[in-house]
Amino acid sequence: MSDDKKKLTIEVDQLTIWRFGTVLFLVLFVISLATGGFGTGSGSSGNGNPNPSPNPTPQAPQAPGETGDVKNLDLSNNYFKGDEDAKVVIVEFSDFQCPYCGRFYEQTLSQIDDNYVKTGKVKFYYADFPLDSIHPNARPAANAARCAGEQDKFWEYHDKVFENQETLSNDNFKKWAQELGLDTSKFNDCFDSKKYDGEVNKDLQEGSSNGIQGTPGFIINDKNLDGAQPFSAFQQVIEAELAS
Repeated sequence: MSDDKKKLTIEVDQLTIWRFGTVLFLVLFVISLATGGFGTGSGSSGNGNPNPSPNPTPQAPQAPGETGDVKNLDLSNNYFKGDEDAKVVIVEFSDFQCPYCGRFYEQTLSQIDDNYVKTGKVKFYYADFPLDSIHPNARPAANAARCAGEQDKFWEYHDKVFENQETLSNDNFKKWAQELGLDTSKFNDCFDSKKYDGEVNKDLQEGSSNGIQGTPGFIINDKNLDGAQPFSAFQQVIEAELAS
């Protein structure tokens, strides 16, 4: 074989190899995009939590009360509404600044209230789970609501905060106390002293130890339900507990 023919054969072989390599690379690249390969994928899943979790229309106000053993939670200093002896106990771990908690308040809580709380089937607790790193007004709001609770206005204040979630501030916390007819001197002293920070921290610790990772998070008797779920999701769990 002449030198020219050898040279031509080598060039053709190199071109073939280059083309084959290019096609193979493109095929692998397309596969990587589809599967999240090459370390560029970001496997994630969501349950409706912003912190995610960092995702209430009241009955007559209730004082803090005792309950049975709900996953070893101490709820003696948390506010509830509903029948003291209701078969189903729901504990909501919530953040007053969390948009998904606001969604639960607007879309779901009133249905739970009308169908189960007011009918004596459910006892509903509120527990604090402020996501301090992203919601700086959540903890002050939690303190404010508990201070209102000293004057039997926890649930009214709770509703006021969620209905004005876009305007949370220390000045407004005090303004809302006045609008609800509270003794503002007592309220302001309580709020300014951060009196209930310890109780808020206790809720955070107990929630975390019982599987709460974001807000809103719920414990229904001994079962967890996460995120701003629709009413049907709560209904399914509640009905199962009532039938058990």
